[in-house]
Amino acid sequence: MNIVRKIFGGDIRQLGMVAALVILIAYFQIKTGGLTLDPNNVNNIIQGNAYILVLAIGMVLVIIAGHIDLSVGSISAFVGIVVAIAIRDWSLPWPVGILLGLGLGALVGVWQGFWVARVGIPAFIVTLAGMLFFRGANQYVGKSNTVPVPEGFQVIGSGSLPEVGPNTGYNNLTVLLGILGCAAIVYGALRSRARLTKIGAQVEEAWAMWTRLALVCLVILGAMFLIASGRKGFPVSGLILVVLVLVYGFIASKTVLGRHIYAVGGNRHAAELSGVKSRQINFFVMANMAVLASLAGMMFVARSTASGPFDGVGWELDAIAAVFIGGAAVTGGVGTVVGSIVGGLVMAVLNNGLQLEGVGADATQMIKGLVLLIAVAFDVYNKSQGKPSILGLFQRNRDRNRRLAEAESGTVDTQNPAQSSVTSTSSTLGSDS
Repeated sequence: MNIVRKIFGGDIRQLGMVAALVILIAYFQIKTGGLTLDPNNVNNIIQGNAYILVLAIGMVLVIIAGHIDLSVGSISAFVGIVVAIAIRDWSLPWPVGILLGLGLGALVGVWQGFWVARVGIPAFIVTLAGMLFFRGANQYVGKSNTVPVPEGFQVIGSGSLPEVGPNTGYNNLTVLLGILGCAAIVYGALRSRARLTKIGAQVEEAWAMWTRLALVCLVILGAMFLIASGRKGFPVSGLILVVLVLVYGFIASKTVLGRHIYAVGGNRHAAELSGVKSRQINFFVMANMAVLASLAGMMFVARSTASGPFDGVGWELDAIAAVFIGGAAVTGGVGTVVGSIVGGLVMAVLNNGLQLEGVGADATQMIKGLVLLIAVAFDVYNKSQGKPSILGLFQRNRDRNRRLAEAESGTVDTQNPAQSSVTSTSSTLGSDS
């Protein structure tokens, strides 16, 4: 156990969701006779759940800020039908249709952000109204009809990396993507270690770092070689998801904006006293959620090849479940993008495994509900006992990296780092505002 802690850091309970995901995959791999990790099935899991994971990325920021958004499914459906009709009836090129959809999502986000941030209506009420309004708008605009989209547009939902180069038996671009990902992770770890060594900070033992990097790269390369061995390469929707995870993970953990979102969700009044403009933060998370909902809607339409009147039904519940299973707190202030993706993958693998086993939709819904309840109950129990939450590892690493960055810039008092961190954060928030 001590060796595992040195490799991964923190309490082993903090890796609960990752362990649950691994156990689920192993269980269904055995129960389905190897179908779960079949390359084509893995590809289908990614393509079939990418839009929900995109919603989860936006939803985690909304929940961290202390809100909830019930309108994302309806917004996705509304944008999807408008884009499909615009491409069909206005002869718009499909890239222009995508830009139209993102712009429409931004307008919807501005609308909902106005009521939440400026008028002060709770987001629950605003987005409940939005859920009803945009569901009706979807039916009105589309006349309850199914509208197909062209093959070019379908790439963002069902496309995969093409075959290039010599015939190796694998999709070469997928393998290259895995190699580049591993190289970037190793480079980042070595750069961070060199930076810490330069300022005289304590660094972890080299064997622990290299063991962790080897395990991470083994997982990445194994997954990429598995997908590359199938009929298709890595999904384009998966690439979109990876880019969003990197961008929003950086925003949440490395920027002042991300720090402000956590501050508002943790204690809005204290954050305002520190100079955080909570109205702007609330406006941002609501507007950003609508833009990501529009992207998710277009990805779904692209995969299903048409926009229909029942698109988006229940999507908000799946996104919220993914965020809470990933360790976010109901009261706000806690959560990570990576944790939400892990939570979404847990639900995706559970769905897929139950379908492969022939379990009915009724039993699947009941099992998913119990999984959500147990995951949140386990997290609440740990917190009530004074133990780290499932998300503790990710939060602790984020806070540690922030303190180390402050130490490097010379803003932390090494004799009293906790107090200096508070002072530095307050000054940063105040100056930013």
